[in-house]
Amino acid sequence: MASPMEGWGLLKQGAEARVYRTKFYTKKTIVKERFSKCYRHPSLDEKLTHRRTTQEVRSMLRCRKAGICTPAVYYVDYTTHCIYMEEIENCVTARDHINELLDGPSDASEQSLQSLAEKIGSTLAVMHNVDCIHGDLTTSNVLIKSGFENIILIDFGLSFISSLTEDKGVDLYVLERAFLSTHPNTEQLFKIVLESYKGKANKAGEIIKKLDEVRLRGRKRTMVG
Repeated sequence: MASPMEGWGLLKQGAEARVYRTKFYTKKTIVKERFSKCYRHPSLDEKLTHRRTTQEVRSMLRCRKAGICTPAVYYVDYTTHCIYMEEIENCVTARDHINELLDGPSDASEQSLQSLAEKIGSTLAVMHNVDCIHGDLTTSNVLIKSGFENIILIDFGLSFISSLTEDKGVDLYVLERAFLSTHPNTEQLFKIVLESYKGKANKAGEIIKKLDEVRLRGRKRTMVG
């Protein structure tokens, strides 16, 4: 019997999953398939893969319920560990958009950068307010629709639910490291992200304190290394 993946267009493959483009009924669809790890015991692998798939879908639905734009989930196949979700069209990654604005500095581009940073910060605050930890925050996992009214969060493959300020501080630290390594000399821009975050996040002071602690640990590890 033919594999359901036959005829699907492979977009990318990572360490945890493959991403395809196809159609679900008549809708343009992205399918994320978590594949088995041969080095793990089969029963353990099945249990971990099932849990990761469940956590990813749960996080996306929790964010959508809170008003955050994420791809709509059409169907979840827990046998093949495939998530069928909406293909977001007419969009660019925040990474590409930021780099484009940085390449052509002007008053307008500076204003656009500030607006985007504020949207990212406020969106992450809403996400953390419902105790969703993304786990892999980068500017490549933020999409901007044509018109730039809203941002869309994607790739919740490492996400989980936690109310701990430590986990939220680490989430911000991951974004900060990714942000500054991808977009050098944008410390001031990231400060706008944090200021916007603090304006909407519950227990913002405690979370930022944890972020500072994680930063300090990171610097100490760097010095030891």
